[in-house]
Amino acid sequence: MTPRTLAIIPARYASTRFEGKPLAKLGGVSIIERVYRRVAGAVTDVVVATDNERIRAAVEAFGGRVVMTSTTHRCGTDRCAEALDTVGGDYDIVVNVQGDEPFIRREQIEALVGCFAAEDVEIATLARPFRRDEGMAAVESPNNVKVVRDALGRALYFSRAVIPFIRDHERGAWLEHHNYLKHVGIYAFRGDVLRRVTRLEAGKLEGAEMLEQLRWLEHGYRIAVAVTDDESIGIDTPEDLARAEALLESNSENRL
Repeated sequence: MTPRTLAIIPARYASTRFEGKPLAKLGGVSIIERVYRRVAGAVTDVVVATDNERIRAAVEAFGGRVVMTSTTHRCGTDRCAEALDTVGGDYDIVVNVQGDEPFIRREQIEALVGCFAAEDVEIATLARPFRRDEGMAAVESPNNVKVVRDALGRALYFSRAVIPFIRDHERGAWLEHHNYLKHVGIYAFRGDVLRRVTRLEAGKLEGAEMLEQLRWLEHGYRIAVAVTDDESIGIDTPEDLARAEALLESNSENRL
């Protein structure tokens, strides 16, 4: 049976680096509308979860579904859990799609959902291989989170550090000897699991690396990691938006 899947797009107006980001225009269309329309064709239902009336009005104006959530949530996962309870319905899988990912692809959503064909998978996420032309500087950047998987494709650990360390080769040549994976921060959960993980206490690993997914690993949850060749292009700053405009013009596949 095809799983009933709900995509929730958490969207905040307040941002220290880019206030009002979900409503910023990209190719004449708001970022939040672009995300919504790209996700809608890959899931059963989609909803925007926000705490801001301007975003609510914008989503309703283009015909999207939206729910209002608390202003006190510490992260998008918590906002998604509240939205799931508000929407209701018997969904098998809930996909958390960030509201600043206007180039997300249907294939990425399908890869996430496909992970749940294994009954023991509770959470799924994506990663892509670092390319040789990116060099070790990209791998070493703490802004690029790395993930290592077991033989079944489950996450063993996520880190801002370079993992694994390759003992018998010079550091500059590590990309030639290992397929390093960059974490793509899109998640999917079984519905009951989403509710449970929001009640977990933060652990020492999360406190050290400031990575929420380490809380789930530390509490024993199994995270499947699907590999994609598509880059996740998030928009965090006005400069990112300018680069996204250039990308939109240069590649027709990114257009709605």
